[in-house]
Amino acid sequence: MMKLMEKLSVTPGISGFEGKIVDIIKEELEPHVDEIQDDLMGNVIAIKKGEKKGSTVMLASHMDEIGLMVRYIDKKGFIRFSKIGGINDQMLLNQTVTIHGKNGDITGVIGSKPPHVMKASERKKIIEYESMFIDIGVFSKEEAEELVSIGDPISFKCFYEEFPNDLIMGKALDNRIGCYVMIETLKRVNSKATVFGVGTVQEEVGLKGAKTSSFKIDPDMAFALDVTISGDHPGIKPDEAPVDIGKGPAIVLADASGRGILTPEKVKNILVSSSEEGDIPYQLEVSEGGTTDAAAIHLTREGIPTGVLSVPTRYIHTTVSVASMKDIENTINLLVKVIDSL
Repeated sequence: MMKLMEKLSVTPGISGFEGKIVDIIKEELEPHVDEIQDDLMGNVIAIKKGEKKGSTVMLASHMDEIGLMVRYIDKKGFIRFSKIGGINDQMLLNQTVTIHGKNGDITGVIGSKPPHVMKASERKKIIEYESMFIDIGVFSKEEAEELVSIGDPISFKCFYEEFPNDLIMGKALDNRIGCYVMIETLKRVNSKATVFGVGTVQEEVGLKGAKTSSFKIDPDMAFALDVTISGDHPGIKPDEAPVDIGKGPAIVLADASGRGILTPEKVKNILVSSSEEGDIPYQLEVSEGGTTDAAAIHLTREGIPTGVLSVPTRYIHTTVSVASMKDIENTINLLVKVIDSL
């Protein structure tokens, strides 16, 4: 199980380039489901058929991670880039990246004007990404163009490691954790309802895959599987992010101050009662920040009753995050109990 989590973390797949994650999901689930489909958007849909005809549940986990894209190559071979997904500029500087070029992967480092030649006023400001570039070790545009092209996706380089106390550290835990939860839930679930496990594309840039896949499936109920901000570290107030690592999955009641999902009462009750019956720890979350695939799913067709289960994770939307395997396992346990009881 830990090897699968590591594989999902280190494998690249920025928005629009999720193909390698699709391959992992298919490899893991083919022995455990009745059918696997690809749709035109790039979503992967694994189907585990139940006994009760017409009763359907959708599990949605976005496969994409934040990243960059080659935008321009200057005459000396330095690369300018665009951000794909929500990225804070200050975390980009001096990161090592992989450009997935036409002839293979190319390593680069993000650089900028060094502080030694900055004015005092410049040193106090956050360097914006437009002032950064990627150095791939070449000396001309022609040399660079033999290796990379405009539009090539760029992912961050990071190793995966197991921490004490069942914590893990790695790249793209947002949302490879959700992918892991979806995979393991489908392996274990034994429901009368038909369960659709969907790896969605391009969540980080507009919830795109969730919109098309939920329209296609039109389930009776859906759950978005994602991560959420853990507020248990320095620099953040408890009321800003009251969810902590190690205390179980977060049952999201509202996100984006209601502009995203407002979880229906019946979905909340199913999640809470299943947690309490199964003695599974959980946390309740009302968020003013971002949203998930659920925001798109619940507005599909006539409306789909939708809930969100999120794993508390530190440092999301950076090059490296930290989460708890206990929380991940408890999320799976809760989902299995909920679906089997429907």
